[in-house]
Amino acid sequence: MTSPSATTGDALPDVDVTRKFVSRVERHADGLVSFEFAIGWPELSVDLLLPEPAFTAFCDRHQVTRLET
Repeated sequence: MTSPSATTGDALPDVDVTRKFVSRVERHADGLVSFEFAIGWPELSVDLLLPEPAFTAFCDRHQVTRLET
């Protein structure tokens, strides 16, 4: 089976799945942290929500690069 990029001639950019990124969006009054998490490409992320201690543990566990604005 060939990948779509092989058939169309479009090359996908290289990705390093060991690189993980976090951008904290907001800390809510109830202690929850809203943040974006990405693997490989920082511009392709998912939105997540965790309590502050779990957010800190998540970042430590995944050895993220913080993309704070």
